Amino acid sequence: MKKITLFLLLLFSTVAFSQEKLDEVVVEKKKKGIQKSLNKVTNTSVVTSHELLKAACCNLAESFETNPSIDVNFSDALTGTKQIKMLGLTSPYLMITEENIPSVRGASQAYGLSFTPGTWIESIQITKGAGSVVNGYESISGQINTELIKPAKDIPFFLNFYGSTDSRFELNTHFNRKLSEKWATSLFVHGNARVAKNDMNHDHFLDNPLGKQLNIANRWQYSNPETGWVSFINARFMKDEKQTGEVDFDPKRDKLTTNYWGSEINTERFDFTSKIGYVFKDMPYQSVGFQNAFSNHNQQSYFGLNQYDIKQQNFYSNLILNSIISNTRNKFATGLNFAYDNYTELVNRVDVSRIDNSVGAFFEYTFDDNDKFSYILGVRADYHNRLGAFVTPRLHVRYNPWEKSVLRFSAGRGKRAANIYAENQQLFGSSRVFSVLDTDGKLYGLDPEIAWNYGMSFTQNFKLLGKSADVSIDFYRTDFQNQAVVDVMQSPQQVVFYNLKGNSYANSLQVDFNLEIIKHLNLRTAYKYYDISTDYLSGSYQRPLQAKHRFFGNLEFATHIKEKGQQWKFDYTLNWLGKQQLPYTESNPIADRLPEFSPSFSVMNAQITRTFSSTFEMYIGGENIGNYRQGNAIIGEHNPFGAHFDTSIVYAPIFGQMYYAGLRFKIK
Repeated sequence: MKKITLFLLLLFSTVAFSQEKLDEVVVEKKKKGIQKSLNKVTNTSVVTSHELLKAACCNLAESFETNPSIDVNFSDALTGTKQIKMLGLTSPYLMITEENIPSVRGASQAYGLSFTPGTWIESIQITKGAGSVVNGYESISGQINTELIKPAKDIPFFLNFYGSTDSRFELNTHFNRKLSEKWATSLFVHGNARVAKNDMNHDHFLDNPLGKQLNIANRWQYSNPETGWVSFINARFMKDEKQTGEVDFDPKRDKLTTNYWGSEINTERFDFTSKIGYVFKDMPYQSVGFQNAFSNHNQQSYFGLNQYDIKQQNFYSNLILNSIISNTRNKFATGLNFAYDNYTELVNRVDVSRIDNSVGAFFEYTFDDNDKFSYILGVRADYHNRLGAFVTPRLHVRYNPWEKSVLRFSAGRGKRAANIYAENQQLFGSSRVFSVLDTDGKLYGLDPEIAWNYGMSFTQNFKLLGKSADVSIDFYRTDFQNQAVVDVMQSPQQVVFYNLKGNSYANSLQVDFNLEIIKHLNLRTAYKYYDISTDYLSGSYQRPLQAKHRFFGNLEFATHIKEKGQQWKFDYTLNWLGKQQLPYTESNPIADRLPEFSPSFSVMNAQITRTFSSTFEMYIGGENIGNYRQGNAIIGEHNPFGAHFDTSIVYAPIFGQMYYAGLRFKIK
């Protein structure tokens, strides 16, 4: 009976590899921060709640600071928004899901990662390369899946308070109640605000936006092992407001005028999801799940004189059957899914609204000999009203050549509709003219993006001077058959969108080395090399604002846990970024030009946590403690309504040093 209960609780945390999630539960118990299994078919790392506590982790976008697989950068000099990249490609080429339901996509692409508070997260699964066909056809460079805290596992009460020197304050409270043996419910309440104006580089523009956010979620979980039924029901409301621009900008007085340059981004979002599953009592290896999700996302914004409003109503439904063929070495997942998106989109009052819908069927076969070899072969067929009919194949292979090692290979195709305005909102903070050259396609005149991703990875665990160590080598390549090119290499007064006219590819090489130096002192390092090139109208260039060389290092130390749970924890992270290709500015006046490449630089973060008991702890930390800041972050700041104004060319921090402190209180 206990085994069936555990299977039910894990059912909707899986995509198609339910046997792999059992490994992750074991890792949680061992308190590992980032875990890579030698038995998984996919190249997946699991970021546990233990790892998330090593940094401030105020929201999902800030949950990857200590993870070498994800690159984190600021998207512009105004909004304070952090953009993530995997394999050198930005988040639109990732499939970002919440409990395996697509979440950050479409209208939420620019700011959606900041809409999930960090304290709500139980774990994050990061998969490099082509993802599972069960989740859809859009994944190209990888998948990030977030698991939220489950009501059946949650504690009765949790409180987290955070404050920082950049005038940002946050409050998180979790309330949980077990209503019966079968029912449990959680209420999450999150609020944050930045209340003071900061201009550390004295360019008369805010380094971080003023803003406030209210985020409320109610989760219900039902589990009945006697009948085999399990279900989750979630409802969430979020309201986010941002104001940025010149320090003297007053929206009541100056909105959409040339008095002072300013911007407001106001978003309201409502989400409802439901999951219902049934495990056949006589056949515990066979289950059926039905997922449904509805979201209403409404953003109203302006950037100086540029206006951008987008509303997206989305419905998503997925029916999944998991079973076996003959024996448990041969598993399969099959099903149907449907997606509907109604976009109301106005770009400077030009209506580019549309309705997208798609229906698809998938089949995924898994062979696992439970020893040295396994593979997953998946295929799906979809019909999309704009993308047409197409087939998506995916393949993942695992081989363990010797003890404590694993060799993996993956290949797959991805196809997506590029939301060129929603995904490039940072460019509205400039005087650039937006131009779409192609007109024959069905997506703003463009054809859909199509790419193949394939790669290999190798991991070896071993002992070094009697201590645990491991080394990993990953190489992935993405080849675009078509791409919606965002061209900022043509002119500093223009951004041009067009279908790829030549070649575009992304090569990613990553080498990780991890070592337990002494007991409780762990070192994590990574070197990353990116060869990313696109053929633009003016020639072939490296992808702008992408460092070709990066180095990551992390040291963590924790003292022995004393009586009553008292403990000290120390964490230090170093990120070094090499030079980056900058957008073309050579035709600007000399004062408004940037060099062809940015300088290299380093950013250091650190945190100290003091646990006083099993119920109370405090933490202090700092980000960018070396105080590196980008010079000339805003081009043409003295004439923000002139032809050369641009806030989008950001390669390094703007604010400088930032220190924070917080506390966590639990009632168990």
